[in-house]
Amino acid sequence: MDRPEEPVNPAQPIGAGVVTALVGFTSSFAVVLAGITAVGATPAQAASGLAALCVTQAVGMLLLSRWFRMPITLAWSTPGAALLASTGAVAGGWPAAVGAFVLTGALIVLTGLWGRLGALVAAIPVPIAQAMLAGVLVPLCLAPVEAVRSSPAVVLPVIAVWLVLTRFAPRWAVLAAFGTAAVGAAIAIAVRHTPLEAGAMIPALELTRPHWSWQAVIGLAVPLYIVTMASQNIPGTAVLGSFGYRAPWRAAMTVTGIGTVLGAPAGGHAINLAAISAALAAGPAAHPDPARRWIAACTTGACYLVLAPGSAALVTLVAAAPAGVLETVAGLALLATLAASLTGALADGEHRTAGVVTFLIAASGVGFLGVGAAFWALLAGLLTRAVLTRKDVSPGSAG
Repeated sequence: MDRPEEPVNPAQPIGAGVVTALVGFTSSFAVVLAGITAVGATPAQAASGLAALCVTQAVGMLLLSRWFRMPITLAWSTPGAALLASTGAVAGGWPAAVGAFVLTGALIVLTGLWGRLGALVAAIPVPIAQAMLAGVLVPLCLAPVEAVRSSPAVVLPVIAVWLVLTRFAPRWAVLAAFGTAAVGAAIAIAVRHTPLEAGAMIPALELTRPHWSWQAVIGLAVPLYIVTMASQNIPGTAVLGSFGYRAPWRAAMTVTGIGTVLGAPAGGHAINLAAISAALAAGPAAHPDPARRWIAACTTGACYLVLAPGSAALVTLVAAAPAGVLETVAGLALLATLAASLTGALADGEHRTAGVVTFLIAASGVGFLGVGAAFWALLAGLLTRAVLTRKDVSPGSAG
């Protein structure tokens, strides 16, 4: 006699979705704010960008997960935000950066519609792409060291909490570090009687008309597109595949690309398939039945819609916090990504020299002709690899 089917308990996937949203937001929002600000955004524009990213990825998650009944989670491009922080201001200022964001979104859509473009990105050697990302991350990951000198009373407890949690509960390490930073910053604001502008905490979208400059296209849009594809979208499909889901590539690229284009005027740099946090919603912890895990992704999207209006208040509080607090959380959040990137860049002995060249140029932050270091690092790495791996032609082989 067959046993009656147990009723589905939605609490488990809903809980997993809430955790996915909180971990995804708190572990990397500091990187996003640092990146958007570095390319010229005002605090109001940075808050608008963070809110736009929350809304566009939330809508994308709700559409994709519900339509395909898969735990398809989206995220903002954390490596892309790190790239922005490393690149800094571009020719044409903030409007040119917005134009680069629009172009990045258009390229992502084109990738989904035209297979050759995706194949071209996939053809970039992994060690070169990882070395470029590692070099971009170095300045951000050094920020906690600098912050210890400027604000030791607030920063040292943050690092200590992160270290302990990394040992005993790695998933919660960055979240706990953010909580510690928030408490420390609140105490510092109260002790110093730092004024807070109430009007700046009201959520609002600051729209900017895109402007295109060739420096921003080459130095920002192209590296942002490559980093987003190589470090987020391609790994994101692999994570879903590891749990038995075949990601709808064309639909995912179309939705995330259009979302990036729509969010760009409000300050959003790029959204993409989630890679690291994807496992929280797609794994067995979300639900024993793989067919029910899409509820977790829908919940994640709904949570981001709730988090979006708080972006302005968050930016205001961060601006009032002691120097280095935001940078410390961002640097700690990126250490694992830096370690993985360095491993990928140097693992292949044949291309190790090219990887080192790419890494050093990207880490230098030195640009030329108004184009950021990331583009030149990629170009130099590919050129070095081509020269060092060129096959010698023996005299007897000709004729």
